[in-house]
Amino acid sequence: MSMDLRDWVRNVPDHPTPGIQFKDLSPILAHPPVFRAAIDWFTEQVRSINPDVLAAIDARGFVFAAPVADRLGISLVMVRKSGKLPPPVVRKEYSLEYAETSTIEIRSDAISDGQSVVIVDDLLATGGTAMAAAELVEGLGGRTVAQLSLIELAFLDGRERITARDPECEVIANIVYD
Repeated sequence: MSMDLRDWVRNVPDHPTPGIQFKDLSPILAHPPVFRAAIDWFTEQVRSINPDVLAAIDARGFVFAAPVADRLGISLVMVRKSGKLPPPVVRKEYSLEYAETSTIEIRSDAISDGQSVVIVDDLLATGGTAMAAAELVEGLGGRTVAQLSLIELAFLDGRERITARDPECEVIANIVYD
């Protein structure tokens, strides 16, 4: 029987700005059996999709994607905040749910033509970061076959934005807040 990870997510009101209900994953990371259950879930999802590459979004996506890449022997690439990766990089500016804009980057040699890619992050909100990451992947010749997150804030319509942009891309979340 699988563990209900929702029980381990802490709500933090008004963080990072008033009106935002931050979903804190620290309790999941602090309890090894719970963290293992989360990694088991991610591993099961990725195994069923069988991509060539996992693209992990800075920074909590790294926490979940790295052990899965290791377990399954899949290439792992980092999608990072601007200025964190050594050149050569490609970058994409996008809008965040609670800020003006942000920029993410990926190494320009991270993905080869035709590779299938699963993008991994901790949380899907409006889909801005997820779609920017997909555009980076596709700009390098890869195919984003799935967006995988532990949490989805369904009321922010990120899934709808992603699938409107790419109807072939699966959007999968363990915990969905309506």
